Amino acid sequence: MEFKQLRSFIEVVHRGGFTQAALTLHISQSAVSKQVAQLEQDIGQPLLERQGSQLHLTAAGRIVLERGEALLRQRQELQNELDDLSHMARGELRLGLPLLGSDALFAGLFAEYRRRHPNIAIQLLEGGSRTVEQAVKSGELELGGSLTPSDTAFDYQPFCNEPLDALLPQAHALAGAMQVELQQLADTPFLLYQRSFVLNDRLLSACQQLGFTPKEGGRSGQADFLAALVAAGQGVVLLPRVVARALERPGVVRVPLGAPRHLRWDIAFIWRRGAYLSRAAQAWLQLVREHPAVSD
Repeated sequence: MEFKQLRSFIEVVHRGGFTQAALTLHISQSAVSKQVAQLEQDIGQPLLERQGSQLHLTAAGRIVLERGEALLRQRQELQNELDDLSHMARGELRLGLPLLGSDALFAGLFAEYRRRHPNIAIQLLEGGSRTVEQAVKSGELELGGSLTPSDTAFDYQPFCNEPLDALLPQAHALAGAMQVELQQLADTPFLLYQRSFVLNDRLLSACQQLGFTPKEGGRSGQADFLAALVAAGQGVVLLPRVVARALERPGVVRVPLGAPRHLRWDIAFIWRRGAYLSRAAQAWLQLVREHPAVSD
């Protein structure tokens, strides 16, 4: 059994197939298939059941997945500790950032980190909170920017707590208001984020608590596209203020969300509870403490 075989098997499970695993690993699909087949041969049992285009774990596959993830995490942590011996003369930071607000909040931090630590390679993943949390939990990422988690599997360091603003079409009846309450938007289609965004769940939950289920006008992970849909009169989108400010344009009006006031965008940097944090990761957290985001 080799680490590369375990990595290929785990990526096939996480990505849902051999093609996506090959793209993630930057090797051919046939190479991934051979490595998984060799792992099954070494173990002496099938790990995956193929039913049409769907893959399902066997009982042995579930055990190998759990133990294999632990082995790869331990291997990475060993490498991190060894890298630290060189006092950051080399090393790697595996960092996840949210898609929303990265340009406004993190571009400057990213540049300053590279200036201070030019020999640290940065492996960056962008996505919604679910994507980032899963990558941290599996060990793919060491740190990730996510909405403050309730999962006790994570430790975290708070970074920002932004209010939400509504982007409305210029012709909307509430476009001239000083602020808008969520319930006032009950009859307006909502433009939502991709399903990996936990902010979706918070928004839908807040609407349901107010007695309505929002009409869905579309979904995207790209804030620019959501703003373009607003300008085209397709609905309203709620965005963190730091993001919404940058998206004001002809045909789009930004109105602060007045209530519910607890509906906010609170980003923290998370890591697995009890995990060893490399010096590269500790240096990022120190930089974040030095430059906290300032919200209204």
